[in-house]
Amino acid sequence: MQHIIDRFISYVTIDTESDPNSQTTPSTAKQWDLANKLAEELKSIGMHDVTIDDKAYIMATLPSNVEHAVPTIGFISHFDTSPDFSGANVKPQIIPNYDGKDIILNAEQNIILSPSYFKDLLQYKGQTLITTDGTTLLGADDKAGITEIVSAMEFLIKNPDIKHGKIRVGFTPDEEIGRGAHHFDVEKFGAEWAYTMDGSQIGELEYENFNAAGAKITFKGKSVHPGYAKGKMINSLLIANEFINELPKGETPQETKGYEGFFHVHHITGTIEETVLELIIRDHSAKRFERRKKLIERITKKINHKFAKKFGEPIVITEINDQYYNMKEKVLPVKHIVDIAEKAMKELNIKPLIKPIRGGTDGSQLSYKGLPCPNIFAGGHNFHGKYEYVPVESMQKATDVIVKIAELTAIPGIFDVPAKPTKKK
Repeated sequence: MQHIIDRFISYVTIDTESDPNSQTTPSTAKQWDLANKLAEELKSIGMHDVTIDDKAYIMATLPSNVEHAVPTIGFISHFDTSPDFSGANVKPQIIPNYDGKDIILNAEQNIILSPSYFKDLLQYKGQTLITTDGTTLLGADDKAGITEIVSAMEFLIKNPDIKHGKIRVGFTPDEEIGRGAHHFDVEKFGAEWAYTMDGSQIGELEYENFNAAGAKITFKGKSVHPGYAKGKMINSLLIANEFINELPKGETPQETKGYEGFFHVHHITGTIEETVLELIIRDHSAKRFERRKKLIERITKKINHKFAKKFGEPIVITEINDQYYNMKEKVLPVKHIVDIAEKAMKELNIKPLIKPIRGGTDGSQLSYKGLPCPNIFAGGHNFHGKYEYVPVESMQKATDVIVKIAELTAIPGIFDVPAKPTKKK
């Protein structure tokens, strides 16, 4: 396990925070630091055809070691970290043989990782945890995934008695800002399907995700001295508040779970003259997703109608842009790729947790680009913040799952899907 710890720490201590306001790819120059390191490391462990393009997308090959035809499969992770919390100067802390009690991340600032609040901690009692020091995120999303893929490839290279087909690996920038798959060359990658190693707790196996859209809503107003504002002032901030109050109550991230969709207001800036509201729209159901977007449009029309005479032009301007879609539609026709991952976990005594992703991964966009791509656990918890942690044993198990999938895929007949019995009329 020390090898995995050392590899993971060598990745997370490199700052790779992405920037949603940048127009370049990668969105930050510092992502190149880890990208170049990864390309060299893949070469050093013996991977073939290692490439890194002008946008920092990395690909490499582990050639097949069997004579019979085996589908080419892939494993993918991203190396950027979320701009939601600082990824600079990460100082990981190693907690061996976790005792199930509070973990003091930062005594000076009284930052504590407590199982009384984060109850998932208790399932890792006795294991080795890697945490933050309370001042940054950790970066297990998704440097744990990269650690697992590189470690699995290294293990297969060192153990040629384990039979496998051709395996492709890919590492991407800018996943955290929704662009990880934008410049991913599916044809060049050349796999029939792939798995993103980008899930959370041990056992997660996901092939459903949100349909997603973002909305930018601009509210206009008229500024007048408040002492003489009667019948004249139009405060755009209050109109924005009116808009928010028209959204369904209880349909926010903090009040939903499972397959329940939501509206999430995440930014608002403004003055009396103009306010800009940004929100995201999420739903697993394509029909409900479309209804949510139409609701935003109806609220816009309602407020515009209310102020039509007084303002003389649209007072609310709404822009809605789709971001990604539910990969389920693309994965179900090749469901055996999920079945293989599930079988791999079961053979390793890992209980599969098959559930929808309440978010998106590179896999959702890649699935719509022609590369079906379910998501497998990478092991971390509490992503995008100072309470992030990852059990080392979970990273080891994820590494084992990659190896087992490669092994199972090379078994002749593994794809034979029994015909479903027809029902008698």
